[in-house]
Amino acid sequence: MSSYFTDLAQQYIDGEWRPGTGSWDIIDFNPYDNEKLASITIATVDEVDAAFRAAERAQKKWAETNPYARRAVFEKALRLVEEREEEISEAIVAELGGTRLKAAFELHLAKEFLRESVHLALRPEGRIIPSPVDGKENRVYRVPVGVVGVISPFNFPFLLSLKSVAPALALGNGVVLKPHQNTPVVGGTLVAKLFEDAGLPGGLLNVVVTDIAEIGDAFLEHPVPKVISFTGSDAVGRHVATVCAAHFKRSVLELGGNSALVVLDDADVDYAVDAAVFSRFVHQGQVCMAANRVLVDRAVADEFTEKFVAKVKSLKAGDPRDPSTVIGPVINSSQADALTGLVEQALAEGATALVRGTTTDNLVTPSVLTDIPAGSALLRQEVFGPVALLVPFDGEEEAVRLVNDTPYGLSGAVHTADVERGVAFAKRIDTGMFHVNDGTVHDEPIVPFGGEKHSGIGRLNGDTMLDAFTTQKWISVQHGRSGFPF
Repeated sequence: MSSYFTDLAQQYIDGEWRPGTGSWDIIDFNPYDNEKLASITIATVDEVDAAFRAAERAQKKWAETNPYARRAVFEKALRLVEEREEEISEAIVAELGGTRLKAAFELHLAKEFLRESVHLALRPEGRIIPSPVDGKENRVYRVPVGVVGVISPFNFPFLLSLKSVAPALALGNGVVLKPHQNTPVVGGTLVAKLFEDAGLPGGLLNVVVTDIAEIGDAFLEHPVPKVISFTGSDAVGRHVATVCAAHFKRSVLELGGNSALVVLDDADVDYAVDAAVFSRFVHQGQVCMAANRVLVDRAVADEFTEKFVAKVKSLKAGDPRDPSTVIGPVINSSQADALTGLVEQALAEGATALVRGTTTDNLVTPSVLTDIPAGSALLRQEVFGPVALLVPFDGEEEAVRLVNDTPYGLSGAVHTADVERGVAFAKRIDTGMFHVNDGTVHDEPIVPFGGEKHSGIGRLNGDTMLDAFTTQKWISVQHGRSGFPF
């Protein structure tokens, strides 16, 4: 067992490790065997305030620090992740039930995003813009917003905390991070420890482990943060956006999805099966980009379905510590119960179970459903778990209509022998991201990542980080003399 859970079960505020002062503890459990990993006394509203005030104090000097000097912190953080990869992997497996494969996938992406943060420190550039006024020089500066509040989810907590925290810091901001209650170490205090050891000045990054039941909207309403970066469900995201708007804050929202993987009549069926199984079942389907729906042209539906079902049945479910395990536990019992309820609801509506999964504690084995009634709510909602919905269609027009018939618009994929046919199909889908002849689950450091409709507001990665975590300031200089009318 990683020592992280004993060493990092605290708050990290103003460069100090300290216990929270709340009246109750968050208990951190291993979702596979329910082993108690840590007990963390929660942070109160006072500690949230102390964290934001510390970030505000530290940020002024940090913003004035030479970006080449700032860059060195991220270079060191990257080296530390590489050195500690096995320990971090163990923590991912223990705290969120991620398989060894999933932990390697998350760590690979985390390192890629840290590499990009090294470069991001040098990315802000100013501009000189012409003026219609004689003698005037218009300078536009790209400056940090000040302090960023980050709220991260439980499914890829290390990656998705780093994905906002590292760029915000690289661009000269202070940060307060609130990890999900189910992943307070991997998504929170482990990130703080990493940057502390990398030489980040104290106070710039603070981590508060707390719960809405204790602090309400204090994190969102606090006057210090100018931007809130939230990753999570659309229901909570709507509330975050509403509170932020009422307090004149910018929100960057990476929310849920109901992505479809589409198999056209000329697709490579074997390859499409592999892509679909990965896209639906990676990390037990607890991925916002996961292929909730697998849409297959009737011309190839029989062949695809037979091969898809066979591959799903071959997936090993069980202990995520076993390297051969593909399906580990979902994050908690409420998720497990919800998934069981969804399958039962679908069957009651008339769906057919080609594979009927079982639920034992938090271990939910795969289900594959078809014959789902066209009006079923199940087809339009996010299913955060190992339940695949197979939907046949007749021709491209029906496929486009079915893919777009959801409030979400995050990711998706289409399989076809004709790449340009796939691109033309992708252009008709209302999503922020779409992939031709690949899976639905992708993230890369310099492409704009984000969704349309209920899947979010704004983008992350690459140059879009500048839009997310900096602002523009116009300073004009009059080299001559202006004339005034009075």
